[in-house]
Amino acid sequence: MEPRLHEELDALKQQLLEMAARVETNIELAVDGLKDHNEEMLASVIEQDAEVDMAELQIDETCIALLARQQPVGRDLRFIATALKIVKDLERVGDIAKNIAKHGLSLCRESVPASYPGDLRRMTRVARGLLHQALDAFVRQDSALARKVIEGDDEVDQLHRENVAHLIKLMIRDSGMISPMTQYLAVNKFLERIGDHSSNIAAMVVYMVEGRDIRHFKKQQRMRNAG
Repeated sequence: MEPRLHEELDALKQQLLEMAARVETNIELAVDGLKDHNEEMLASVIEQDAEVDMAELQIDETCIALLARQQPVGRDLRFIATALKIVKDLERVGDIAKNIAKHGLSLCRESVPASYPGDLRRMTRVARGLLHQALDAFVRQDSALARKVIEGDDEVDQLHRENVAHLIKLMIRDSGMISPMTQYLAVNKFLERIGDHSSNIAAMVVYMVEGRDIRHFKKQQRMRNAG
């Protein structure tokens, strides 16, 4: 690798890590603000989403400039291609943080704010853990860890289904819970989406390291098993 290209790829990696750290922080603030009914914390997440959007644009520009100027090949080219994909998933996770914050603000304005359901707490830990592991796999260029993240998304999907059933039961049992539980159903779906985006990031890490595109492997495998 040319020394100049090496420096520019390192700078791109740093841009991605800074964006990832901002997104993880926003998710943490959104969930904590939701649990604590903290309107100031929730509002800050919504305001900070503009920084995530700006970071996406800057990284896209960096990638395009690198492709045009350096004309990389092999693993260097895959790294840039991975960056272009990962940045989109990170931006969408940033949007999820903003949306969770918006639902949190709505819950704060309920006449009697409902506590964060215990079942959602476990799903929150799992989803956030997968996102962190996916980003760690990217930093370490660890395809084995990335594959674990992809498999771990099944647990998030299962928790999502269980939470939907539980929250609906609460609504049936007490009509006064319909409004807040509807908000939590939306949050539950957003947490499931974090698992999906983490899996996408992990699949791109496998591509970057191994040169294999496995993004649709699980879907194809399920279709074969069903057939």
